[in-house]
This record gives sequence, C-alpha cells and structure tokens, in this order.
Amino acid sequence: MRSRVPEARFVGLGGPELAAQGVELWSGLEELAVMGFVEVAKRLPFFRRLERRVTGELDSVDLLVAVDYPGFNMRIAAAAHGRGIPVLYYIAPQVWAWKPGRAAQLARVSDRLAVILPFEEAIFAEAGARVTFVGHPLLDEPQAEVDPGSLKKALGLDPARPVLALFPGSRMQEVLRHGRLFEACAARLREGLPELQIAVARAAGIPEAELRIAGAVVVEDSRALLRVARAALVKSGTTTLEAAIAGVPFVTVYKTHPFTYWMARRLVDLEWISLANLVADRNVVTELLQGDASVDRVVAALEPLLHEGHPVRSETLRGLAEVRGRLGQPGAAARVADLAEELLAS
Repeated sequence: MRSRVPEARFVGLGGPELAAQGVELWSGLEELAVMGFVEVAKRLPFFRRLERRVTGELDSVDLLVAVDYPGFNMRIAAAAHGRGIPVLYYIAPQVWAWKPGRAAQLARVSDRLAVILPFEEAIFAEAGARVTFVGHPLLDEPQAEVDPGSLKKALGLDPARPVLALFPGSRMQEVLRHGRLFEACAARLREGLPELQIAVARAAGIPEAELRIAGAVVVEDSRALLRVARAALVKSGTTTLEAAIAGVPFVTVYKTHPFTYWMARRLVDLEWISLANLVADRNVVTELLQGDASVDRVVAALEPLLHEGHPVRSETLRGLAEVRGRLGQPGAAARVADLAEELLAS
C-alpha cells in the first residue's frame, strides 16, 4: 500500500514489523496477544480503554483495514461502518467455528472481505458479504533454494542427523502450557532414536530461557527450521499450514485453561481444529487436545513420521501436498492492496 499510495499515513495496532514500515502504533502485539475466556476476562479494562481510544480516532481515518482478531476488531469495524468509513476485513474471523451467525454480522460491517481459506468464500457469500478468496499469505514467503545440510549447520544443528522440530506456541501462555509435554515427548523419542536431534522454535517476544529443553537447540527462524525437519510437534494454529506448505509431517496438540476448553467444546462445532485438516476436509494429521495430549499418545503418533518410507509418513505427506494445493496461488498481499485501493477510490 505504501508503494501504491506513498502519501498515505498509517496508524493502528501491531508489532515491530509494522512499526518498521512507519505505522504509528497505538498498542503493541505483546499487549494484544491474549487467548481464552479466562485470559481475556483478566484484561477487559485494558481492551475497553483501547477501544475508546481507537473509536475516538476514527474521524481522521479514510479506510479501516481489520486483520482477524474478532473480539476487538469487529467492534471497531462496526463503529467505522456506522460513521461511513469503508471497512476492509482481511483474514476473516473463524465464525464458521464459533458463531456461524456472526458471518451475517461481519457482512454488515464490512464493505469488502478478503479470506485466506478456500472454504470460507462460500460461507461468507451466503451471508451476504462481498468476499474474495485472496489465497494464503504464507505462500508469499520467499523459498530460496538452500542445501539442507548447510542450513542445518547454520541453525546450529548436525547436518548428518534427523531433526524433530518443536513449535510450542507464539504466546507465553501457550509455551507455559505445552513446554513440559513437548520436552517429555522429545526425551521419549530420543530413547528409541538416539541420533534424533531436537530443535525448538522461538517466537518473537518469548524469552529463550522459557524454551530450555535438555539437549535441544533454540532456533529463531521457524521457516528455516521447517525446511530441515524430518517431522514436527506443533501447537495448533497457523504453523500447521506452514508445516503443510513445507511438506513436513507433524502431530498437532493444544492445551488451554480447563474452563476455556470446557466452554470451547460447547461452542465450537468442528470435527477438527487443525487448519491443515480443515482445509483438506479430512483427517490428514493427528490432533491431540487437552487430556488426550499425553506423552504416550503424542509419541505413538510422532514416531512413524520420523522414519523415511513408513506408510503413515508417506500417507501424511500426500495429504499435506493436497492441503498446499488448496491454498491458492502466491500474491495475497497484492490482491488485498487491490481491494484497499478500490475502497479508497470509491
């Protein structure tokens, strides 16, 4: 957008990469990265203050681009729409999982809706939205050809040994809930496969000390790690699609506050929670949630994925290739910029 509309001023909420692009931030990601009923409830006063500030600034805004984050952004989108400010909602909230009725609400408060999962287009079109499937932004990430052995060495890994990649989460609360489970699973797998080396992906904002797993290497570049991994243990979320695109077989797990899980089971009407399985519309990868995410079950699901030629690994790889094919073509950012330009021009 900056290259297309160089005179534009950008304000909003985000992280250091947006700030580096010259966006004036009203709040940072570290303050916004909260998930779960109990966790959000503790931060309600902060979110109420932030909402008042953002809505108070809307009169100086010509276009609102809301990215995901429905609990907050849909309220801001409704306020902007009510003042006649065009709204582009990019990466639609997963209302098909939580509250299907909110699809109609999103259609009412958005002038254009850009979705990144193929099955979402029909859902939101039926609800009355002007919706465009723009493809998944992960496909826009450059994939330079690099020798796997050299890349392993650059990441501090032994080029000759297989790698199990651990992705415990990008939020501190996720790392705290998944850390011990991931460590125990890695230790058990190394008992049967002594040459296995363990690498833990560290998301921005997570202190390295929180990721200390005996004998494991902490890696900053998660996409590079996926390019050298034999298999992965992944917290449910966007990383499941990153692994699918990279062609890395994985097991996905998720643990949360017991009350949050209890509520979610009553509100969410989905057969799967992994985005890879949702895109494929079938069980491509194993999902283990809450109490089912035990060391025994995780290890049993991961172990065959670590052996080249194992039938389970081969079938998983075929499924992940199917997921990759359904995610569209590169160029999501440019397509969203096209929609933004159309709204600004109108």
